[in-house]
Amino acid sequence: MEIVSLEKDKSKTIKFRHILPAIIRFLPRVPSMIRGTRETKKMKSGIKTSMGTIFEKNAVKFADRPAIKYEDIVYTHSEYNQIVNQYAHYMLSLGIKKGDSIIIFLDNRPEILFFIGAVAKIGAIVAIINSLHRGPVLKHSLDIIPSVKHFIIGEELVEAFEEVKGDLNLSDDSNFYYLPETGTGRVPDGYQDWNQLIKNRDTQNPSTTAEMTMAEPFVYVFTSGTTGMPKASISIQGKWITTYNIFGKVMLRPNDKDTLYVPLPLYHGSAMYVGWPAASSGGAAVAIRKKFSASEFWADIKKFNATSFIYIGELCRYIMDLPPNPDDGHNTIRSVIGNGLRIDSWKAFKSRFNIRAVYEFYGASEANISFVNMLNLDCTLGVCPVPYTIVKYDLEAEAPITDENGFMQRIETGEAGLLLGRISDEAPFVGYTDEEESKKKIRQDVFEKGDVWFDSGDLVRDIGFKHTQFVDRIGDTFRWKGENVSTVEVEAAVNSFEQISQAAVYGATIPGTNGRVGMAAIIAYEPPERLNLDGLYTSLVSRLPSYAVPAFIRYKTEFESTATMKIKKVNLKKEGFDVKNISDPIYVCLPGSKGYVPLTEEIHQKIVNGEYRF
Repeated sequence: MEIVSLEKDKSKTIKFRHILPAIIRFLPRVPSMIRGTRETKKMKSGIKTSMGTIFEKNAVKFADRPAIKYEDIVYTHSEYNQIVNQYAHYMLSLGIKKGDSIIIFLDNRPEILFFIGAVAKIGAIVAIINSLHRGPVLKHSLDIIPSVKHFIIGEELVEAFEEVKGDLNLSDDSNFYYLPETGTGRVPDGYQDWNQLIKNRDTQNPSTTAEMTMAEPFVYVFTSGTTGMPKASISIQGKWITTYNIFGKVMLRPNDKDTLYVPLPLYHGSAMYVGWPAASSGGAAVAIRKKFSASEFWADIKKFNATSFIYIGELCRYIMDLPPNPDDGHNTIRSVIGNGLRIDSWKAFKSRFNIRAVYEFYGASEANISFVNMLNLDCTLGVCPVPYTIVKYDLEAEAPITDENGFMQRIETGEAGLLLGRISDEAPFVGYTDEEESKKKIRQDVFEKGDVWFDSGDLVRDIGFKHTQFVDRIGDTFRWKGENVSTVEVEAAVNSFEQISQAAVYGATIPGTNGRVGMAAIIAYEPPERLNLDGLYTSLVSRLPSYAVPAFIRYKTEFESTATMKIKKVNLKKEGFDVKNISDPIYVCLPGSKGYVPLTEEIHQKIVNGEYRF
């Protein structure tokens, strides 16, 4: 989404006539919200209730009802809990204890949920490595998890892991476990077959579950943050339980006959903290698939008999791009929940697929604040239950605007600015495994000496009645394909190619898409006609996840820089890839291709017209 003006725009504000009917419709849900809030507060006070407790209760209350649907496999709540117990008992036999970390590197499959359930019961922490990471990025992600001795590697990713294994900072007593995907592969040398090891373990609930509280960390979720390589954000069980109450019991309110379709990878925060706990709240099933497919989306909805699904903006665009079908509005979906639905397609999306409720939310794996569109209003992130503020921001200087005393200034209704969340006992900032990276997300003395705030790195608009609307991301991160892309990471990959002297990476806007696609402006040692584009593409694909490989390359002879030699990207972002107004050679990697070609005016027009779908 293009960075828009931060000036006041009253046309984007909510009017009283809009919010009153929504409040009236919401009133029957108030008792559930009060109960959920009280339950969460009780848990925070130290009562030993946890994710494991919930799984064990569901295993009794909804014993024979589906808990997980995957391909043609169904696990009931009872079966899920039993497998989780086998995992937990085996981990305990290995000496894994409270606070210890394990790493899992798998494609999207039910075993991820088994591992999370197990560590939640014994107090350990699981690091879910992004299955798209390769090379230096994968090595970095594996190295930043502290004190890891146990690595569980899926059959489908052993080759990728082996490529970096020799360069990892491993302890002498590291253990490697192989998790078959098809059950037909030979166990590689140096690995133990996880399924064989847990097969005969106790299926009874471990005693450790009773000792767990909401404060226990249970998962590391990776995020690009604002600069540098991926960071591992630490999440506590309380975050999962809070969304279990709010997204589940108050908003979606599923029952044991419902299925929530989660087409996102389980290492994604939305799947982990929203989809799964929301389904668990009513004994519903969560349906997952190995990899998202737009063409199979509605077939999956029918196959799994899904009554709701979780989305990100890009997913909505993909299914909106499907050819219109007379049956588009005839489906089993009642409501959807997610984040990033484009403002300009929100109402068309609801109308085409006959969706009654869109529960948009805002949050991040590491954030201490979140917004929820509880009232099912159109085109809003909703409201935030904990203290936050929005401050004036200078796009050119890439910094908040301060007054004569050095304090930041709050915006007015209708204006947009930088979103900050107040850090307190009520809304703690747990941070990353890297303390220095955590410090970068904290702003102090914002309005007065001694106050402390979380910097979201996002621009949002105050649209009135405590509601906000997303505008864009700032800094050195842009969002593409539902992933945060670090320009620092991509620049390092581009600069590693022998023909490149210097690179500046940024996000470019393609009409009709969500987020920003990667674009790299380069200064090369060779003239354009001698630039090895095939070699550059091959190099980038080997070093970066697919979503981070720049779609556009712009050849330049010099960069505009600041006095401190920082490349100015503002104009580069504004110019994008418009070849009609740019004299520099530009190259593009078109969808489905495996290399860069010159960007002509004809190709540019087809991209703008949507004939090429990125």
